[in-house]
Amino acid sequence: MSASPSGVPDAMILAAGRGERMRPLTDRLPKPLIRVRGEPLIEHHVRKLVAIGVRRIVINVSYLADVLQTALGDGSRFGCELIYSVEAEPLESGGGVATASAYFRSTSVLIISADIYSDFDYARLLAPAAAIEKGRQRAHFVMVPPTPGEPGGEFALDERSNDGVGRIHTGEPRLTLANIGVLATAPCQAWPRGVRFKLLPHYQQWAAADEVTGELFTGPWRNVTSVADVEALNSGGIRQ
Repeated sequence: MSASPSGVPDAMILAAGRGERMRPLTDRLPKPLIRVRGEPLIEHHVRKLVAIGVRRIVINVSYLADVLQTALGDGSRFGCELIYSVEAEPLESGGGVATASAYFRSTSVLIISADIYSDFDYARLLAPAAAIEKGRQRAHFVMVPPTPGEPGGEFALDERSNDGVGRIHTGEPRLTLANIGVLATAPCQAWPRGVRFKLLPHYQQWAAADEVTGELFTGPWRNVTSVADVEALNSGGIRQ
């Protein structure tokens, strides 16, 4: 496997969640289609990925999958190909990536959660993707400072170079996964498909083996999990 003709790897957007905390907005609309700052949340990610040269994006879908697929189409209006990995029941992050990996065609894959909003420049993922493709590491994670009262604090980051990239480990002080990163494709394709499991235990194993790099992002970022989050973003609010 190799990168696409554009020289940029494939990407995957995680979009299969039910969005219980966002009801009633998600009663008839899948969470990725909730409009944030002028367009559906997932479209922000698709456009940013296409802008850096991604031409093939795999999206896992489950709740109201047909509504999401109809809204986004085949990707031609964005300038890319959209491939859908349909889950009869949500398989969580690990099961979703493992099952969708049947569609991966590059040695590394950019991984983005549909339910975040940020100003992070996805072009910064291309250098780590190249390092992964050369077999130097298994993953690269973007990290953000923990949000008080919210889950997070999975890893720490040290030994940062001039470009801000450093080693991910399980020490202190803890930072939170921004749900933006790059994974090696081969491990994903070795995991069982159609089985529900989380990614974090695998990430922890890789970090313990010193196979993961990361970087800290301190710009605007928000995990969009509630109606209040949507209202805050649409009124101009976002954590700096």
